[in-house]
Amino acid sequence: MTSPLNVDGFDAQPTPQSLTGPLDDTSDLGTLFHRLNNQLGIILANAELLEAKAGDEPSRARAVQVIASALDALTTVKDLRRHVPPPRVA
Repeated sequence: MTSPLNVDGFDAQPTPQSLTGPLDDTSDLGTLFHRLNNQLGIILANAELLEAKAGDEPSRARAVQVIASALDALTTVKDLRRHVPPPRVA
């Protein structure tokens, strides 16, 4: 079993994979986009905290790189979502 991550005293358990197998429904893709967006938001928030608490310029610069990458990834998810048709209503 994977050990929990500890960030500033907060223990984060790894999340189980709820989506397994092929994605054959656009609602499955919507769920996947939602989860990815949430995970990227957590990365972004933690990188912003690291930037604010960084004691030296190299650490601050690395945090800024993570922030820029997370924002870029969030934009990519948004762009991908625009290309997925809305879920079919039964």
